[in-house]
Amino acid sequence: MQGKVDRTNISERAKRAITEIVELTDVFCQKHLNEEYPRLCEEMAAMLYALDVPIEKGRAVSWASGIVHALGWVNCLYDPTISPHITSREIAEEFGVSQGTMTAKSRMVRDGLEMVPLDPDWCISIEPEDNPMVWMVDIGGLMMDIRYAPRQMQEEAYRLGLIPFIPADKREPEPESGTGAKIIEFPSKQSGTSGPKTPQKTTDDGPSLFEELEKQGISDAE
Repeated sequence: MQGKVDRTNISERAKRAITEIVELTDVFCQKHLNEEYPRLCEEMAAMLYALDVPIEKGRAVSWASGIVHALGWVNCLYDPTISPHITSREIAEEFGVSQGTMTAKSRMVRDGLEMVPLDPDWCISIEPEDNPMVWMVDIGGLMMDIRYAPRQMQEEAYRLGLIPFIPADKREPEPESGTGAKIIEFPSKQSGTSGPKTPQKTTDDGPSLFEELEKQGISDAE
């Protein structure tokens, strides 16, 4: 399985907790969801430990249910129109925990990883153009869906690496250089510098996309 937890720099107590959590999420996901969910649950367990979320404290089954619930929250797992689908109540019942316990752990998971609905870092496979969070770009301090912006703004957003491809083209451009699969490495407790990214927060460092466009004489009125 991709993304094995790095157990070289963790305590025996944490090692046992992570192993037990992952075993529980594996069984649940293989029974009720699909092959992508076990991998993402394991990645979450690794990231939570690296970010000092105390997953070695408390019952492993409570954390396992919280991780599955948080991942389901991101992926609209509770929407009966999508597949796979399962309710929050059913998740709690399957793990044998109360809904209150499960949602409390889920909140800790989501807060620790700064998760948002349809978070691109924690979504199961989905076409990028179908995930609205991929296209939200900071325009002069306001978040905007770049798909509805003029093409010049889309091109500039792509040039700055803010979006995966130009949505007006409805296809992904050929990469400029380099080939091969992307390798995801998990952070150790000490570094915490690799692994899935959490959503970027808007800061005042550097020019915004709007400022970059102003320099080039491009405005959204075009």
